Amino acid sequence: MAFKNIKKALFGNDDSVSELTEEEFYSMTGEEETSTGNKMILIEPRAYSESQTIADHLKKRNSVVVNLKRVTSDQAKRIIDFLTGTIYAIGGDLQKLGNGIYLCTPKNVSVQGKMSENEDGKGKKVEDEIEF
Repeated sequence: MAFKNIKKALFGNDDSVSELTEEEFYSMTGEEETSTGNKMILIEPRAYSESQTIADHLKKRNSVVVNLKRVTSDQAKRIIDFLTGTIYAIGGDLQKLGNGIYLCTPKNVSVQGKMSENEDGKGKKVEDEIEF
């Protein structure tokens, strides 16, 4: 009985649990953000601990360009692994733009076209492989 009184005091009289749709979940903003999904963020992490910041930007439906040239190869692989999981969870996409530079986009952003490298003049296409 006491538990029910505490539950009513904390959550009100409504016993039903409301489910958020995906759009409602992504539309929820923090105090510092008034609009979402309209920014392109450029980040050059210097440590693995900065991957959480990148994931936070993606959760707010912003696109992020990540330059991994200032981290070690092992840290870069860990960051890409973390971002791959984040992007999978939000239904986004990860594309390699160049050596150590990646474009992370949430579900609401569509990227068209492919990047190519012209190191040897043959126009080799960049695949979604991680090479360090």
